[in-house]
Amino acid sequence: MQETGTKSAMEDRSNELNVIRHGGVLEIQLNRPKVNAIDFELSRRINEAVVTLRDDPELRVGLVTATGEKIFSAGWDLKALDSGEQQLDNWWEADADLPGGFAGLTEMWHLNKPVIAAVNGHAIGGGFELVMSCDLVIAADHVFFQLPEMPLGIVPDAGAIQRLPRRVPYNVAVEMLWLGRKMGAEEAMRHGLVNAVVPSADLPATAMDWAQQIADSAPLAVQTIKEVLRAIEADTIEGAFNTMRTGDLPTYRKMLRSEDAKEGVRAFVEKRKPIFKGE
Repeated sequence: MQETGTKSAMEDRSNELNVIRHGGVLEIQLNRPKVNAIDFELSRRINEAVVTLRDDPELRVGLVTATGEKIFSAGWDLKALDSGEQQLDNWWEADADLPGGFAGLTEMWHLNKPVIAAVNGHAIGGGFELVMSCDLVIAADHVFFQLPEMPLGIVPDAGAIQRLPRRVPYNVAVEMLWLGRKMGAEEAMRHGLVNAVVPSADLPATAMDWAQQIADSAPLAVQTIKEVLRAIEADTIEGAFNTMRTGDLPTYRKMLRSEDAKEGVRAFVEKRKPIFKGE
């Protein structure tokens, strides 16, 4: 699915987001030079792409990346904020009709399909928050992550405050929040914030290989992992077991009864590759 523009006032913006199907993988590529700043319109279009990923049964994995090698995304479009096109006070109210909130993923609570971030350039502010909303992160070896909001008199409240202290040690998180220091890709991987660091030239192929590997797995089993992890996030271990046994986990229940589960076991016994259909 390659999006095309229309002959309208929005024509100049038709190429700011490239949405491309690769079989069961949906690639969402930011393409708004120079820094891939995200204003309401781009956020709306990313939301539309994520909803397509969520609702299309043929799509199994999302892949978020950007063009170029310098900036993945500098986050919120401050020029739009300064001009009055976007508001700061209760800014999320403008996003009320966007199911995934800012950048389509930061508040997409019921997306069970995994999303991989292929971070080709520096992820700054809201761009970093978009990365943290993904499930797996592969970064080019030259990139850094940064939250530079303090000198602007604002805070990164589209995911950084909420997610970063859960991903890295608390003192490291508040150092980034208060001091705005840059964290390189290798350090991010040591903290577990990034899954893999690769040379820029290898990033697209590595990310697509991961995505295809997941897309070839049984869809209901893949989606169950995300559904259960979300449901048990605040549970004790005992509570997590109880949630899995008695909680409202429709994808997990469907997976246990699925033809794919039978097919996976049958294929193993017959020493052949399984054919999964998502049912």
